[in-house]
Parts: sequence; C-alpha cells; structure tokens
Amino acid sequence: MAERPAVRHAVVDSPIGPLTIAASARGVTGIYMLNHSHPPAAEALGETLDAAGDDPFIARAADQLGEYFSGQRTSFDVPLDADGTEFQRRVWAALARIPFGQTRSYGELALELGDVKLTRAVGTANGRNPVSIIVPCHRVIGADGSLTGYAGGLDRKLFLLRLEGIVPEAEETLF
Repeated sequence: MAERPAVRHAVVDSPIGPLTIAASARGVTGIYMLNHSHPPAAEALGETLDAAGDDPFIARAADQLGEYFSGQRTSFDVPLDADGTEFQRRVWAALARIPFGQTRSYGELALELGDVKLTRAVGTANGRNPVSIIVPCHRVIGADGSLTGYAGGLDRKLFLLRLEGIVPEAEETLF
C-alpha cells in the first residue's frame, strides 16, 4: 500500500465555529468542526500552519467555504484526498452528487448504491465523512424527513440546511 503524503492543517473561522482544514500534497484530507464526533488523532493532522494561505489546498478550501457561507457558492471544486475504504468512498461520491438545496434519505442513497439493505452501512460511512460541508453529508436526512445524526452536531446541520433553504428559518425541526 502506498504511503500517504504528509498532512498539514490550519484553523479558520466560520459561522458554525472554528473549522480545522487538513490537506496533503494531493488535496484536502479533512474538515473538522469543534467537538466533531469522529476527529482524527492529533498526529494525523500533521503540521499546524499559522494561516490557511500557507497551503494552496487549505487556502482554496477556506475561500470556497467562505463563499458558501456568504451565499455565493453552491458547489465545491477543491481537490480532495480523503482516506477511507472503497465502500466509504462510494458513499462519499454519492453524497457529493446531492445538489445544493436538496436532501436524500439514507435509504435513497443505499438504493443508489444498489441495495436498500446497505442503509445502515451508508449511515455509518456518512458519519465518517472526513470532508464535511464540501462532501455534503448534512443533506442526508431520515426516511421520515427528520434530522438525524451529524458529526458536527445537529445544531450545525440545521444551520447548513437553513443556509441552503431546505429548512425555513422559522422552523425548529425539518418537517
């Protein structure tokens, strides 16, 4: 197995709190929120950079995230280098195809991957998505339309869904 390139990271401010953006020489490896459910080990984040601009992939991700939060961007094109199993990468690719302002259920994603029995496995892979927001795992909801788990916390998921116009501001829950 090929050795993974060294990773570096920087912390940037966002409307949902500080985001730690990590990148290798091939692309962004992770975006982690404060109190993330599945944070990487500190050593996996590699060198701490003083500023996002000190790495081209981190800078590009930070710029695109800023545009997203300000309502100027609905998709991302920053190169990714997320580490995961073949199945996880398939799930993450399916997540990346969910358009801005739309949602899918875990079951719908499982069907897209070929088998509704994969629903729980899709949920697990979704929860392990290391590049939150750019790979929009926040757009996955329960079959009944309810908000379900989110590695960054349900309050952040609700914020992101409201930002995309999926949930009206006045509503407390999804449907």
